[in-house]
Amino acid sequence: MRIIVDADACPGKQIIERAAKENNIKVIMYCDISHTITSNYSEVRYVDKGFQSVDMALINVTEKEDIIITQDYGVAAMALGKKAYAIGPKGHIYDNDNMDRLLFERHLSAKVRRSGGKTSNPRKRTKEDDERLYINLLKLIKIGLAKEV
Repeated sequence: MRIIVDADACPGKQIIERAAKENNIKVIMYCDISHTITSNYSEVRYVDKGFQSVDMALINVTEKEDIIITQDYGVAAMALGKKAYAIGPKGHIYDNDNMDRLLFERHLSAKVRRSGGKTSNPRKRTKEDDERLYINLLKLIKIGLAKEV
């Protein structure tokens, strides 16, 4: 089990690393070359700039039981298809039960934007988001570690 992070615009990196350290889990952060990420714990992998280059690099190395942290529903859906776990940076766990709805809502929002309409902006990150990320990440780690035994 590894934690693989879509790190281009991922808040909560310190929370992710704290949960990983506590459980001796490797963290790999992917970002494109226009970002700079430094970490004393995580392995940082840089990819070329380009449409979905980080997403594809991340998914290509994803294995069963890995934990993928992304706010991209498409990446989360591909991770679930590879029998990995997926969680958003605000701590919401993606699963097969909610993924179809999330992808459909994304499709509807894109359709509205293409027709010139406006959609709501994401709300600002809160302390509750940080707590939810930590708690739910620990939950996924415990589930994954139990399967390794």
